[in-house]
Amino acid sequence: MKGPEAAASPGLLNSAHEYVQIRALSMPTSLLGGVLQAALLGAKDSVTPLVAIAYSTAVNLVGDYLLVSRFHMGLKGAAIATLCAQLAGTIAMIGPARKKLLSKGSSLGLLPRWITNSAQDAINGKTFLKFAAPVLTLILGKISAFGFMTNAAAGLPGQPQTLAAHQIALSLFFFASPFLEVISQTAQTFLPAYGVLPKEQRGKKADVEEWKAASNKLVLRLEKVGLMVGAMIASVVGSIIAFTPGIVTKDLAVQAAAKPLAAILAAGAFLTAPVAVSEGTLIAQKELSYLAGVYFVSTALLPPVLRKIRAGGGPVSQVWICFALFQLFRSSCFVARLLMTKNRTEAQEES
Repeated sequence: MKGPEAAASPGLLNSAHEYVQIRALSMPTSLLGGVLQAALLGAKDSVTPLVAIAYSTAVNLVGDYLLVSRFHMGLKGAAIATLCAQLAGTIAMIGPARKKLLSKGSSLGLLPRWITNSAQDAINGKTFLKFAAPVLTLILGKISAFGFMTNAAAGLPGQPQTLAAHQIALSLFFFASPFLEVISQTAQTFLPAYGVLPKEQRGKKADVEEWKAASNKLVLRLEKVGLMVGAMIASVVGSIIAFTPGIVTKDLAVQAAAKPLAAILAAGAFLTAPVAVSEGTLIAQKELSYLAGVYFVSTALLPPVLRKIRAGGGPVSQVWICFALFQLFRSSCFVARLLMTKNRTEAQEES
C-alpha cells in the first residue's frame, strides 16, 4: 500500500498508532535488557543472555499464537506479545546479573552514600557520557547508512521491483551481521583483561612484553576467524540470491532484479568482517574518539554519493557497490589504526 492510500485508510493508521503505543512501553525494558546483556558479556557470561533469548522467544511464540491466532487481536496482540517477550527476557537476566556483578547489599547507586556507607561510584555522569557519546555516534552511523541506501533505492527506476530487490539484499545482510558482530563482542569481552596486568606481574618488563604479545596474538586470531566467518557467510548470502532466489521471493521479476546484487552483497558482507573485528578491538582499547571520527566522516560522505546515484537513475547495484566501498573505507581505517598502535607500542618497548 502506497503512502496516499495508507493515509486514506484510518483503520490502518489507528492500528499502527496503537501498535506503536504498546511497543513504546517496552523501551525502558529493552534498554535495561541491553545494559544487562552487555554487562554479562563483559563478565564473560554468554550463557545467561542466551537463556534470556530462549525465554523471550518462547513467550513471543506463545503470545502470538494466543493473542493473534486464537483471540484475533491482530497488530495489538502482536505488540502485546512482543512486550511480554522483552519483559521475560530482561527478568531472566536480572537475578544472574545481581549475583555476578553486584556486591552484597548494593543499591545500584539509587540510594545516597550516607545511607549505604558505600564508596563513590566509579562511573558517574561525566565518565558515562565520555564513553557513551562516541558509541552512540557509532550506532547512529551504522543505522543511518542503511536508511540512506533505502532512500536512494526507492528513487531509482524500475519500481517496485528495484526496491524489493534492495530490501531482499538488506534482509540477507542483516541475517549475516550477527555472525560477524559476535566476534566483535568477543574482542570487547576478552581484550580488556590484557590492559591490566595481574598484581604479581606488575613492574616486570618481561611480563609486560609477554602480556602485550598475548594481546596482539589474540587480536590476530580474531581477525583470522573474522575473515574466515566473513568468507563463509558472504558466500551463503550471495549464493541465495544467485542460485536460489525462490527462498526469499516467488516473484520472478524481483528475482531477476535481485540477481545482479549477489556478488556485490557478498563483497559487502565479507568486508564487514574486518570492520566488526577491528571495531571491537578498538573499543576494547578505548580508541573511541578515533572510531567515532571514522564513522562520522564516512557517514557524512555517503549521502552525497547516494544522491548522485539516485539522480543518475542507474541500477540498484550501484547503491550496493557504494556500500561495499563504504565498508572497505572503514575496514582500511580501522586496520591501519591497529597496525599503527602495534608499531608504536613495539617502538616504545625497544627504546
